[in-house]
Amino acid sequence: MTIVEFVLLICLGLLSYLIVKRTVSHLTTTPIWLLWLVLMLPPLLLSVWLLLFGEDQPLPLALLILPFILCPLLYWWLIQKGRRPLSATEEGEDGLTLKTKGMAATSDNKLMAKPLTPEEEKRLRNCFPWGVYYLQNVDYRPQAILCRGRLKSNPEVAYHTVRENVEQKFGDRFLLIFQEGTPNKPFFALVPNPWSKQKTAAQTEPLKRPVLALALLFITLFTTTVIGVEFAGFTVDQLQTDPSLLVQGLPYSLPLVAILGVHELSHYGAAIHYKIRATLPYFIPMPFFLGTFGAFIQMRSPVPHRKALFDVAIAGPVGGFLLSLPILIWGLMLSETTPLLQESSLLNFQALDPRFSLFLSVLGKWTLGSDLTTNMAIALHPLAIAGYLGIIVTALNLMPVGQLDGGHIVHSMFGQRSAIAIGQVARLLMLIFALRRPEFMVWAVILLFLPTADEPALNDVTELDNRRDLLGLLALGLLVIILLPVPGILAQWLNL
Repeated sequence: MTIVEFVLLICLGLLSYLIVKRTVSHLTTTPIWLLWLVLMLPPLLLSVWLLLFGEDQPLPLALLILPFILCPLLYWWLIQKGRRPLSATEEGEDGLTLKTKGMAATSDNKLMAKPLTPEEEKRLRNCFPWGVYYLQNVDYRPQAILCRGRLKSNPEVAYHTVRENVEQKFGDRFLLIFQEGTPNKPFFALVPNPWSKQKTAAQTEPLKRPVLALALLFITLFTTTVIGVEFAGFTVDQLQTDPSLLVQGLPYSLPLVAILGVHELSHYGAAIHYKIRATLPYFIPMPFFLGTFGAFIQMRSPVPHRKALFDVAIAGPVGGFLLSLPILIWGLMLSETTPLLQESSLLNFQALDPRFSLFLSVLGKWTLGSDLTTNMAIALHPLAIAGYLGIIVTALNLMPVGQLDGGHIVHSMFGQRSAIAIGQVARLLMLIFALRRPEFMVWAVILLFLPTADEPALNDVTELDNRRDLLGLLALGLLVIILLPVPGILAQWLNL
């Protein structure tokens, strides 16, 4: 087990603990450390085996498969065993969450929905015209008022009509959520609005911290430049002796930071277009491995509808990919071929085996031509490393799971219930794929921590148009061709 692998295990442990604490601490009384330990058992067992026996001794099949089956089941059982009552997290029909974006940062106790007076309930019932949505009953829950009935018109028309009526009669007291229920029976939920005029705490919370964003940007630029110096073939000792060598790291750091920045700024621009409150992009510096752990933005207000959810989600991968592609092509033209070694893998930038990816194989053959043949790998130029990482980041973000970009996309396209099923299948396929490509094991484990349920848009019923559906399918197709190994027949035809 190398130092890099050990550091990655520590990073995975810290990240997974934060994810578990954030996603399930409000759902169960089971200790977070116990849930975290159960999910960390597979990588811990794998690490202990590598430490004791090395990579030459193959892992027993039972030890390879059983932990990845038993641990998620035990994790789910522990959550259910300590399940909190619905007052902690309100759920809709079929377990679909009613908590909206931005409310997670507000104390649940401050968002309790008080029962309406008879006069207020009468006003609420008058908000649902019979020809638009036939209201059958009003159900009071601890954190929401559920209005169930039958949809009589177009979902978008129904949502806008009811929302206008609710705003007219109740002002900004409630957020109105329109969510999928049983077939042909979507339901409305009135949730206390944390951004109402009576609740100013959320609005006074600092949203944009430009000084912090710029500080993290420059720190990340420095850490990636130092790592880029190593990718250029120089050691840390040489850099300490001659600081001017930092210039050698710029062909890696500048394009990588630009790719990550464009990805997040694309999300940010789309969010601002739909008037969604969002933070500035924040980079995460890391003084080892790749020099950064990526970047992120946070949305602090609900997404108005599935169209907005789709546009915000797909903007990042599209922006990042459109910049990564020319950088990767340019970098591959500067790269050289090298004999394929046993150590060649998708993270060995000095001897990258392009055959793990159909996309990379075709692109590598196109740029390197006859130099890239059977038993040959690619020694990536630092510029190519940046473009290559941009492509990999795009693919991993397009995984159709939970609150990843791909999870938002399938939620927008197929609805929340179908997206949950797709996410479960995607996690299983990624786990099977990681058994063949151990480099993806860390990502497969992270996917196990991510909840498959995405938070709903306010209007979570109106479907997308055909153009967006096609764009979403193309994005998922891009994910497949990036992660799919090159078929044997095509490899022979390409002389790979």
